[in-house]
Amino acid sequence: MMFPLVQELDAAGFGVAAICRTLAVSRSGYYRWAGAGPSARDRDDAQLEDRVRAVFAASRGTYGAPRIHAEVRMGTDPVRCGRKRIARLMRLAGLQGVFYPPRRGKNRPLPATQQDRVQRKFVADAPNRLWCTGITEHPTDEGKVYCAAVLDVYSRKIVGWAIADHIRAELVVDALDMARWNRKPLQGTIVHSDRGAQYTSWIFGHRLREAGLLGSMGRVASSVDNTMMESFWSSMQRELLDRQHWHTRQELGTAIFEWIEAWYNPRRRHSGIGYHAPHSYEALHNTAAPAT
Repeated sequence: MMFPLVQELDAAGFGVAAICRTLAVSRSGYYRWAGAGPSARDRDDAQLEDRVRAVFAASRGTYGAPRIHAEVRMGTDPVRCGRKRIARLMRLAGLQGVFYPPRRGKNRPLPATQQDRVQRKFVADAPNRLWCTGITEHPTDEGKVYCAAVLDVYSRKIVGWAIADHIRAELVVDALDMARWNRKPLQGTIVHSDRGAQYTSWIFGHRLREAGLLGSMGRVASSVDNTMMESFWSSMQRELLDRQHWHTRQELGTAIFEWIEAWYNPRRRHSGIGYHAPHSYEALHNTAAPAT
């Protein structure tokens, strides 16, 4: 309906006659609409827009229409509505989620190596069957901060992490030790990584063997061999790291800790697991497990 636009332009000082003529709408119809007050649909849209704004703010200004739609439909006090309606209300409210333009590479990756137990198939039917791990870095005024993390492929949950001002092997060992302490995996869990010096080190291999975990490695400088971990780093990069300037290592380290433990694991919705958060998705598995 064009009448709300006519009303908006009229309030901006344009004449109703000229507006209706330009938009090819009935001037008498507009006056009937304006005198009748908002329709039931308009009132519903206003209430839904308030909900959309609240969800967008709670997402730290990062959610786009798909995740806001999931939160409205699946969260507390669920509302049945379409994704396109959410997208329209976001557009009218001037809300836009955080995103990077997609990159379209033309090079085909080489086949996976024999040391790659995953073979680029990041699928698990239960927790603690397949973990991915990797390292990222980000600058501050004091120098770089390095973060290593271990991700459970089943639920996308970060089960172990470590933050330091160095990139020695101890960093990835600390993240692995945290994952082992948190999850107590059975022997045979696969831990997939790239071929960085930290993951080919003796101490990391010793930790894997000590726990009965199976190491797996992709090719050198091949991001497609560890895509799930790269996807996590990309999410953290655009939703946290790149959104402000960081002055101290402590400031950034605290922000990473809070983002993982207070937002990513318990609340952030993931398209790959039916728009659940990692915590709630694993809770569904734990509920269904006794019946299987």
